[in-house]
Amino acid sequence: MSNKYHYRPEIEPQSFEFTPENFQKAQEIVNKYPKGRQQSAVMPLLALAQKQNDNWIPKIAMDYIAAMLGMPPVKVYEVASFYTMYNLEPVGRHLVEICTTTPCWLRGSAEIADACEKRLGIGIGETTADGQFTLREVECLGACVNAPMCQVTSFGGDASYYEDLSTESVVRLIDSLAKGENPKPGPQNGRKSSEPKNDSAGS
Repeated sequence: MSNKYHYRPEIEPQSFEFTPENFQKAQEIVNKYPKGRQQSAVMPLLALAQKQNDNWIPKIAMDYIAAMLGMPPVKVYEVASFYTMYNLEPVGRHLVEICTTTPCWLRGSAEIADACEKRLGIGIGETTADGQFTLREVECLGACVNAPMCQVTSFGGDASYYEDLSTESVVRLIDSLAKGENPKPGPQNGRKSSEPKNDSAGS
């Protein structure tokens, strides 16, 4: 599933470079690869840039990474636009991505998405007027046994999975994020990990 990319100079920052801390992390990442294979570090460096830059990657950051790795900028654009985990335009402070692939759909992900749209007043692919939330559909995130689920990524943070959702619990999740709280990831229905709810192997 590719990621549409349209260069928009009006939203581009004037400059980009890794912070000293992230530059050191970038060097450590690059040094993991054999000599002559440093360009293989492009994906983790894109992720690092995205985390530093309010969860999106401007063109100037892709150019910066290309120069760091000694590769043509277009090769970096190709990687960044192929994978949907890279955001190529600004997103809300909280990026809520709802899995709608078959296992989650069978467990009610359409209703989960509808509840999010109603609570936030936006559609899939849109951002709230206050810039707090962006809502997306995504392909399988690999938590099928805990379907339905969503992934939330907030500025400066890592992605968190929220699983075993209901329309009520996903609204509570959004309300908690809106208050600046840090809701606990994982199942939202009280079960531990992916164990049967009643701890019975036959359930």
